[in-house]
Amino acid sequence: MDVLRNLSVQIPPTDKPRVVIIGGGFAGVQLARNLKNKPFQVVMLDRNNYHGFQPLLYQVATAGLEPDSIAGPLRQLFADQKDFHFRMARVRRIFPKEKRIETLVGDLNYDYLVIATGSRTNFFNNEDFSTQAFPLKQVPQALDLRSNLLQNFEKSVMSDDPEMQKRLMNVVIVGGGPTGVEVAGALAELRRHILPEDYPEIDFGKMEIHLIEGQPRLLNGMSDKAGKWALEYLERFDVDVMLGKFVQKFDGQFVTLNDGTVLETNTLVWAAGVKGNLIEGLPDSSVVNSRIKVDLYNRVHGFDDIFAVGDIAHMVEGEYKNGHPMLAPVAMQQGRLLAQNLVNMSKNKPMKPFHYENRGAMATIGRNKAVVDLPGNITFGGLFAWMFWMFIHIVSIIGFRNKLVIFSNWAWNYFTYDRGTRLIIRLFLPKGKEREKFGTY
Repeated sequence: MDVLRNLSVQIPPTDKPRVVIIGGGFAGVQLARNLKNKPFQVVMLDRNNYHGFQPLLYQVATAGLEPDSIAGPLRQLFADQKDFHFRMARVRRIFPKEKRIETLVGDLNYDYLVIATGSRTNFFNNEDFSTQAFPLKQVPQALDLRSNLLQNFEKSVMSDDPEMQKRLMNVVIVGGGPTGVEVAGALAELRRHILPEDYPEIDFGKMEIHLIEGQPRLLNGMSDKAGKWALEYLERFDVDVMLGKFVQKFDGQFVTLNDGTVLETNTLVWAAGVKGNLIEGLPDSSVVNSRIKVDLYNRVHGFDDIFAVGDIAHMVEGEYKNGHPMLAPVAMQQGRLLAQNLVNMSKNKPMKPFHYENRGAMATIGRNKAVVDLPGNITFGGLFAWMFWMFIHIVSIIGFRNKLVIFSNWAWNYFTYDRGTRLIIRLFLPKGKEREKFGTY
């Protein structure tokens, strides 16, 4: 690795100010798009070569969609944008005084640096969870979970041990936010309509789906009515919702709750929280609660040439005394405004402060069942909310092909109750003691 210290990321020289964007998520993509034909050289760095639509990761994990339908190559997104350069590289450290960043493939200088690294799973310093549970923040993680679920059913068919079968079939989901609720609903639909056809030898009436939430209600970031309806929908699907409880331990076979309850499973889905995906190099004074402190112009505390947008940014604004919610709409709005402010800076014009326009929140709990909160204390659920949820997600997904593929998949699933992506393409080795018993095929 020492050899790389003498290398640099190869970017064409330019007389324009260089804007380096770390991260190709919602905020980074919106920023780069809005800098098109502006007086900057734009360089984007990301550890992946694609932009993933994270709100639909749960559908990849539950065999509803293939990963390429919710992801688009970053190079293709900006193919017609002049003086835009993408490099697939992981950033290791920022050197603010030198206006330089260090990546795994070399160094890169900047005039303006924008940190849009998003968030990562928060296991709350519990090593058992981080090594044994299945997070759901990235496309590979969704594929790991899908492969694990399908392999478990295949193994259950071959096992004559009732306890083993129970651990293989049961699923425990931690976190009652939108992701946890949507995963629980999708798995319940699989259990009811699809898995019995695929595995007639298995009694799926014995398959248990548990949803654990530490708060006294579901969807804590949405209205009370939305949380209540989500609970009712999940109970209709025979999902065991356990409120006001926490997971204390998971060893790969047994989940232990804070009240002593023990649940048997080798599949623990972790949707209980996220934290900022920090990069080394910024002073401690610029960080709060694993997020980067920014002002109303998304400038990092203590710097005039470093900005942070999206989940990683902690901005105190209006009613958001603890920072904005870590949601895609916040990231997209910040990315668009920062592009405008960078242009204003180049023209010596005043910048515009950020104000988050909350356009609502939503979550789906399966076929014909969803909840939607809109501004003005408007909440609705059921079939219309489900159709509204589908429309918003199809409109929001990047790329015409992805829109078409997702719409056709959803239409096919709706009319046939079939999910055609139940393929074990990437072998996922079981965790813990189950690995020793099954090994590889």
